[in-house]
Amino acid sequence: MSKVVLSATNLTIGYPRPRHPTRIVAENINLELRAGELVCLLGPNGAGKSTLLRTLSGIATPIAGEVLLGGKDITKLKPTELAKRLGVVLTDRVEAGMLTGYALVALGRHPYTNWSGRLSRQDEQVVRHSIEAVGAVHLAARPITELSDGERQKLMIARALAQEPELLILDEPTAFLDLPRRVDILRTLRKLAYEAERAVLVSTHDLDLALRSADRIWLLPPGGPLTSGAPEDLVLNGSFQQTFYSEGVTFNSESGSFQMVDNWLDQIALVGEGLRAIWTARALERNGFRVIRDKTSTEYLVEVLPNGFWRMTYQEIRQEFQSLYGLIQHLKNLIQL
Repeated sequence: MSKVVLSATNLTIGYPRPRHPTRIVAENINLELRAGELVCLLGPNGAGKSTLLRTLSGIATPIAGEVLLGGKDITKLKPTELAKRLGVVLTDRVEAGMLTGYALVALGRHPYTNWSGRLSRQDEQVVRHSIEAVGAVHLAARPITELSDGERQKLMIARALAQEPELLILDEPTAFLDLPRRVDILRTLRKLAYEAERAVLVSTHDLDLALRSADRIWLLPPGGPLTSGAPEDLVLNGSFQQTFYSEGVTFNSESGSFQMVDNWLDQIALVGEGLRAIWTARALERNGFRVIRDKTSTEYLVEVLPNGFWRMTYQEIRQEFQSLYGLIQHLKNLIQL
């Protein structure tokens, strides 16, 4: 089994307030992160994900408990030693002036250079390798001001890699990126964890990508404690439903997605298999219809036909549709009658 890079025991997180009691965000947190793992931190807004990341990275001090990085108390590590062990990419937008992509990544070698900041041949090699590792060679010579958010994010990850850390911590690295760029960033981080035997911790709101990419997920509900496990385990044991439960919204364990369940218009029996049946169910649920499989429990029956059409039966009247849009509009009209 791979070595433990980061661990926390009986951790309480929060922040002090002048002339007021300390604000406790979450407590009773116990966790560990191993080399070669990609772990995604998930939780509702306000649960304390950013506070937890700041505490695990040594930026914030634990209210109680301890955080160990490589077996050492993170609060007692000297800044230079911490920078060699840990790379952090936060959500704050970095103003890099007229720096090129290469120059930005080279800043990651600061813990290894002397007072002059001059890079050695070894430093230059590490910078180039870090840029290659995130697939950003074509960005190295370009000014940061000309780059998109996704391109900047890649270079920020490369800068953290240039520190040659045991652990990478990233807070919302896919925020404000479109879907292809989000997938690309998570794929890059997964590759870095596996190929370089680094521990990678990512805070994200992208539930679907986390379920598909993470080796383990840390679920942080408001107040804690934190629950850890393989994505599939946390779905099967109900942890996802419990953590993200709110009125009118539920987590669908079969599809791995959230759906609105408040005020169903009616129940519809669905007959069919395969991809078209899956997307038919999604379309019906998105429009407020509860999909069931028991044809005897409702007046509405929708069949996915082999010819690419849909057939709906209502009060023994059958009608076929060439598109889901047409089917949905017809259903809505019937409901309003």
